Parts: sequence; C-alpha cells; structure tokens
Amino acid sequence: MAPTVADTPTPYATLLGFTRYVDRTGPAKATFVGGLRRQRASRSGFNPHGQLVKALKTDIAFHTGGTHLSAVVDLVKPRWKPLYEALVPGALAWLRSLDNSDTVQLAQTHDALGMLGGLPVKINPHLGLRHADGRAEAVRLHLDEQPPSNEAVIATLHLMARHMGQVLPHAEPVLVDVRRGVSHKRDTSVKTEQVERWLAGEAAAFAAIWTTAA
Repeated sequence: MAPTVADTPTPYATLLGFTRYVDRTGPAKATFVGGLRRQRASRSGFNPHGQLVKALKTDIAFHTGGTHLSAVVDLVKPRWKPLYEALVPGALAWLRSLDNSDTVQLAQTHDALGMLGGLPVKINPHLGLRHADGRAEAVRLHLDEQPPSNEAVIATLHLMARHMGQVLPHAEPVLVDVRRGVSHKRDTSVKTEQVERWLAGEAAAFAAIWTTAA
C-alpha cells in the first residue's frame, strides 16, 4: 500500500543531518535525504557517542584533567571500544588546549529550532563553556572519521550563531573536530548574506528531495 499524506513525515533536519547533507554532491544528496526521511518515519536511530560527551563534560565540570575521558574507553560495550579509542586522544588534546582549563566552567545551553525557508533545523550544541574572562562558547562536536569540510564548518557555525540568542546568549559558536583535537571558529571574512542565501537554497532542495523521496 502506498503511503498517504498523513503517513509522510514533514521535512526536518538536525544540525548534524543538514551539515552532512550540504557536504554531499549530486545523487548522493538524494540518497542521504531519503535515508534521513526513512529513519524519521521509523523513529529509529542510536547515538553511540553519549558516554564520551558525558565524560568530557564531567572532566570540564570537575577540572579532572581528562580522568573520565581516559576511563570511558574501558566502560563502553566492546563493540564501541574501537570507536572510543579513536576519539578519546583527540578529545583529551582539545580539553588540555583550553585556555586556563582549571577555571573554565560548563555553561547551560538550550536547543533551538531554526527555520531555513520552510525547513525546520534543530540547532543542538553538545555543551557550553564559560571562561574566567567572561567569554562564553557554544560547542558542537564533530565526531566523524573524516575532518569537516569547509562547507560543513561554515554551515555549522553560521546556523549556531544565527540562533545564539536562544542557545547561549552572547556566546561564540565553536566546532571541535574531536578526532584531531582541533577547534574551528567563524571566519570573519565570510559574508553572512552569502552564507544565508546558500543555505536557503540548500534547504529548499533538501525539502524538495524529502517530499518526493520514496
């Protein structure tokens, strides 16, 4: 039986899903969106990184210098151990690179629902940081095997900045490439208006693919 209109999930993307989409070209875009649509329709999905994020936040909150990150490799299920062994060294390197890491505090962030044209995009940082000098950062973690492309970095930081009033007021967005322990911040030479037009076009195409996907 063919799906009815009521059975068809409305177009929707998380920040991760949308930035992975903009990173693709040609037919790979349609294949990717179709997979997201089927996943949403079946309400499936599992996040294997939850324990890593929790350990990282605990080390920041209690200034334990990576103790919890180092231990989490042996706490996860055996099937996830290779993943954590690949992620933890970079996470430790980033943690130790924080300015005055002994005084950095966790800051409460909030998810936001942004609209790109008619496409809702969930803006969900992994954590917030507040520095001793008053600076605040909203941090999104990049956990994929490959480093983020320039397009993915621009899209992620732009969308987070666009909704920072809801996410963590007056904070700067940061994308951390966890495996390599590298932070990405906004390039001030990039024109906001150009990024907005680009993302609006990408969002319109995403929604069109979603609506027609089998």
